[in-house]
Amino acid sequence: HELHAVTDRFLGGLPARTPYLIGMAGSVAVGKSTTARILQALLARWPDHPDVELVTTDGFLYPNAELERRGIAERKGFPESYDTAALVHMLAALEAGEEEVAVPLYSHVTYDVIDEVQMLRRPDVVIVEGLNVLQHAAGSGRQVSDFFDFTLYVDAEEVDIERWYTERFRTLRATVFANPDSFFHRFASLPDQELEGLAAAVWASINRPNLRENIEPTRPRARVVLEKGPDHRVRRVHLRR
Repeated sequence: HELHAVTDRFLGGLPARTPYLIGMAGSVAVGKSTTARILQALLARWPDHPDVELVTTDGFLYPNAELERRGIAERKGFPESYDTAALVHMLAALEAGEEEVAVPLYSHVTYDVIDEVQMLRRPDVVIVEGLNVLQHAAGSGRQVSDFFDFTLYVDAEEVDIERWYTERFRTLRATVFANPDSFFHRFASLPDQELEGLAAAVWASINRPNLRENIEPTRPRARVVLEKGPDHRVRRVHLRR
């Protein structure tokens, strides 16, 4: 914050109240959302910045109808399935100190972007959590990661992440999938063996390739890597100086 204020004064402008932006990346099922919520709660306890907002990039996925139109419905979560320009625009508005910034929302029940927004009103800190927030697309102008003051990557062995993904699939069958409005309601009554087979197929065709091709290569770009063990505990913290 002091750096932003000094820069504004040097350039002859009035210092704008801009949030401290934290980017958090990692695989599906690695525990990004939980880690981000814990970080949000801890930062909110600090006296100097009690207003801490959490933004997930799921809201910047193209709607399902648009993914179908583009022929990439099976690549949901891959970089091309996101409206990156809209995400960059949102971060630029935060950086500029705009009084209100709208963030689109996503429903994990309907598995689609919904007609609601999250309003950010000059928070002190914003945590932006998503699969691809640290990726760098050559020759495409300003990157999402350019806006972050601090970055984290939640890491684990691939075999553990796949197991957690299957376990989460089983949990969702008894919770979200049981909702008649859920996009995945048709899977709620699947026997265990068939459900685990479905989870393995989705992991092998979508989540594993995305992790290897797009997400894991961004690990070295993070300032801090939280390395988790098989029990979800963070066993090492790597700091890039």
